[in-house]
Amino acid sequence: MIYKALNYLKKQSTGFLFILGTILWTIFIYLVGGEWLYFIPLLVGDILFWKTIPWHFWKKKKEKKEKRKKSEFRTWIDAIGFAVIAATILRTFLIEAYTIPTSSMEKSMLVGDFLFVSKLSYGPRVPMTPLAFPLVHHTMPLTGGKSYSEKIKIPFHRMKGLNKIERNDCVVFNWPAENKGRPIDKKDNYVKRCVGLPGDIIEIKDGDLFVNKLPHNEPKGMKKQAKYTLKSKTRLNEQLLYEKYDINTNYNIDINASNQNSDFQIKRIENNIIEYNFNTTSNAILDLKTQPYLSEITKQTNGSGFEMFSNNWQFSNPNKFLYNNPYNWNEDNYGPITVPKKGVTINLTTENLPLYKDIIKRYENNSLKIINNIIYINNKVATKYKFKMNYYWMMGDNRHNSADSRVWGFVPEDHIVGKALFIWMSWDKRAKGFKKIRWNRLFKSVK
Repeated sequence: MIYKALNYLKKQSTGFLFILGTILWTIFIYLVGGEWLYFIPLLVGDILFWKTIPWHFWKKKKEKKEKRKKSEFRTWIDAIGFAVIAATILRTFLIEAYTIPTSSMEKSMLVGDFLFVSKLSYGPRVPMTPLAFPLVHHTMPLTGGKSYSEKIKIPFHRMKGLNKIERNDCVVFNWPAENKGRPIDKKDNYVKRCVGLPGDIIEIKDGDLFVNKLPHNEPKGMKKQAKYTLKSKTRLNEQLLYEKYDINTNYNIDINASNQNSDFQIKRIENNIIEYNFNTTSNAILDLKTQPYLSEITKQTNGSGFEMFSNNWQFSNPNKFLYNNPYNWNEDNYGPITVPKKGVTINLTTENLPLYKDIIKRYENNSLKIINNIIYINNKVATKYKFKMNYYWMMGDNRHNSADSRVWGFVPEDHIVGKALFIWMSWDKRAKGFKKIRWNRLFKSVK
């Protein structure tokens, strides 16, 4: 009886000391700034109490007195609980899976590519809405509805990462233009290529991107697409275009299905000449130029003719960035525009306000009014503005089929999720049998 009592007190004191040590450790780490060391108490707790991981696997097991076996139900609950906790920690702080839903990054990334996204690369973001159903983004499976609660909110904080965002990185981020009332970390995920860093000057001239007044240095492995118009003396074989040149045509895309628009258009013009419009790479065009049946090939260099800053683009630009096109820009002729950098102060005028309105009001939480052409920020006259965060300029590699920063503006640093690492699976749902898996893309790094 006395032995049991002493053993009980020993366990209680161990638990008390563990809790006290965790509190003191947390305070110490907060003061010295070694935030990754916050996880140490989890390991110590597992060694002392939970024993989910066999830490002494190299030692011979001593014979122990038989303990009462756990029930089958309890064993399953423990296993599922540990798996959910481990997967949540992994998904939040280390690496997460992501799927490519649209063609905005073709041909660098394809619809149906499954990626692993590194949270470590830029540093994991501490969850802003920690009360959430595990392993779900923003909507509950099956039942629908919110998968999170906003009763507890944590201000933005990014832990130290391995690197900073570099130009040409393929970055996953929360779509900043979303206006469905979700918190930042529960907005839809997008993936684009970062072509503009804080302080960079971005300009597009005749469809060509310039960064800091120099032509954009495209990384090896990048497969950029643009829209071309081809005139042919005969009808083109759409199956051949798809299989030889990897051009999305009506052969491999159901143009009547949602999110399956291939931008492949055909119209017959005079003298039996057929005109084709589609997106493809410059390498494919070089080969097509050698074909005798093609009489003319031209690249789109002055916009598509659709007004990208109007109500026609309300789903891609719900917050009306540059609404009514005050600068007369289009997707091929744009800027120059300077990407905002933390700590930099700009002169603020009614002429440049459309560029920075979302930053001032939505991302940096200031009140903004214009009365008699005078700008008021937080009810004070403002002629200058100092940026509180860094921002980035993101573009899709499929230049003429991508709603990106040209349409909805800058990406704030608190919306960055991580860096796309590699493709672990690629699934072509339009193919049949074993061809559904794009075997040549498995475990291919993202460039």
